[in-house]
Amino acid sequence: MNHGVERKKLILWGLRDGFPIGMGYFAVAFSLGITARNAGLNPLQGFVASFLNHASAGEYALYSQIAAGAALWEIAAVIFIANMRYLLMSASLSQKIRPETPILKRMGAGFCITDEIFALGIAAPGWTPVTYLGSAFLLAAVMWSGGTATGIAAGNILPENVVSALSVAIYGMFLAIIVPPARKNRIIAGLVAVSFLLSFLTSRLEWLSTLSEGTRVIILTVSLSGAAALLFPVRDEETEGEGAA
Repeated sequence: MNHGVERKKLILWGLRDGFPIGMGYFAVAFSLGITARNAGLNPLQGFVASFLNHASAGEYALYSQIAAGAALWEIAAVIFIANMRYLLMSASLSQKIRPETPILKRMGAGFCITDEIFALGIAAPGWTPVTYLGSAFLLAAVMWSGGTATGIAAGNILPENVVSALSVAIYGMFLAIIVPPARKNRIIAGLVAVSFLLSFLTSRLEWLSTLSEGTRVIILTVSLSGAAALLFPVRDEETEGEGAA
């Protein structure tokens, strides 16, 4: 097959698979846009921030930290922790890319990773073409970033009471993320409850409340995840069972 024709086919294939993902991204990003607007960002800033940060949890942390006036190192640390799972996804997906693929293209594929794009790459039969990943990501990322910019613009136009009501949607998104795994696993449910309790206590205890919100988030995230890994390690057979499901 002609190289140009094959490349065009891969691009169209990626756009086809990226569009439904982008539709879902737009709805979630709209709520994030309301949060970004409350943090003082304009639509262009929100668009760029979303295009560079591909995780809803990491992006929400970004806007929350900006609104709280956190230091740059705190913002960077919180986003790094929230997005750390992509390091594992990158390592896994690298095994699906042709060995002769240049390093710059591999780095580009790493930048394209989101949960859903990763799933597309892993599910692709045989080697995963970087061109396919890139086109799927580009469309989804533009819709993700556009949703954030639209949410900010809408927040600047809509009445304040409506903006306040829309701000609640972001909490619904996080409930949708944590409730299903918590219902399936008692350990996860317990850890979620403990994280809520400790988050409340750290904001009330005098010696911890003096720390910035960003520092408290970093301390809690590292402490809880480390304790969970030590106390409740996932056995190999459990991982294999989940992968086969």
